Amino acid sequence: MAAMAGYVRLGAAASAPLMGLGTWKSPPGKVTAAVTAAIDAGYRHFDCAYVYQNEKEVGDGIQQKIKEGAVKREDLFVVSKLWCTFHEKSLVKEACQKTLADLNLDYLDLYLMHWPFGFKAGEDLFPVDDKGMAIPSNTDILQTWEAMEELVDAGLVKAIGISNFNREQTERILNKPGLKHKPVNNQIECHPYLSQEKLIDYCHSKGITVTAYCPLGRPDGSKPEAPSLLDDPKIKEIAAKHNKTPAQVLLRFQIQRNVIVIPKSVTPQRIVENFQVFDFELTKEEMATLLSLNRNWRICEMLTCKNHKEYPFNAEY
Repeated sequence: MAAMAGYVRLGAAASAPLMGLGTWKSPPGKVTAAVTAAIDAGYRHFDCAYVYQNEKEVGDGIQQKIKEGAVKREDLFVVSKLWCTFHEKSLVKEACQKTLADLNLDYLDLYLMHWPFGFKAGEDLFPVDDKGMAIPSNTDILQTWEAMEELVDAGLVKAIGISNFNREQTERILNKPGLKHKPVNNQIECHPYLSQEKLIDYCHSKGITVTAYCPLGRPDGSKPEAPSLLDDPKIKEIAAKHNKTPAQVLLRFQIQRNVIVIPKSVTPQRIVENFQVFDFELTKEEMATLLSLNRNWRICEMLTCKNHKEYPFNAEY
């Protein structure tokens, strides 16, 4: 029997498992097996997005397990995200419906605005100008949010949230006149080299849960010069003390901050290992050591959007 994962409250009615399976950069040919392995290992939370272009395969894995009787739909917590080319109010519903059709589901547990900026609508997911910079849409996050709220009212999604929003952008949604459904979650990059203490404290103070993406840094080494969290001597030392792996320490670090984690893996053994973080506890000193590693080092900078008026990472937090 898989270990029972912890949960975090999501508004009044729902709760989200603290441990989810990330699917960004999971190749379509491997992600179905990753999802079934994760369900077998005890995962009930799956983090998806339209832009990952593998939602159909994620859905196949989920359906397989439901057909086997291993899980029911209501046992699962499935998240997806509205891509930037669909920020126009009239496009939001069809984007969500496309995701639901690909995942083969009737509803999502949580739907996030993937980024606080919109791109020119069209087939191209990353429309760029001749300088290679993203072509913005003339949309406003408050308008897009109204269309997100309509998805809740229509029963297509249970809750809505945001991703990669800084404090000021989050505040703008919370202070929106006539706000109908508040964001219940902000999904942000977070690990000891980007500890996000101020933004997490702010979100938690407003009753917004936080999900950490890239909680292990990016082990696929897509930036060769990137510092590796998994090889950090201080992290390795803490891991050795607990007889755990550095990855397990990095995941436990977030869980103890009441932050949801969504490590991505398509390797069954790692999927199982990543889930085994509910049977040990980091000390206060170890948590302080991990927080002291912060260097505001960001993996996911979205530099093609840095000239966008809503580019979130110019602010302190």
